[in-house]
Amino acid sequence: MKVPQSLKDVDRDAVVRTFEYDDSSVIAVDFGTSAADISVDVVGSTAIILADSEQFEFELPPEASDVSARHGVLTIKE
Repeated sequence: MKVPQSLKDVDRDAVVRTFEYDDSSVIAVDFGTSAADISVDVVGSTAIILADSEQFEFELPPEASDVSARHGVLTIKE
């Protein structure tokens, strides 16, 4: 699964990593301790992220089957 360009261009000091497994893949975006309380809302194929006072959105990869946010980490699973 490819990381959406808009996630690569996040203005924050976010760390984006991908993990490839035999039958799935995961994109993990760590927004750091300053954004410990992020939230994500999915509308159609668009994910809307709220981190501190910032909001941004991006198109989910077509393979995405689960999107969640916990402890400052956004996780997109295939």
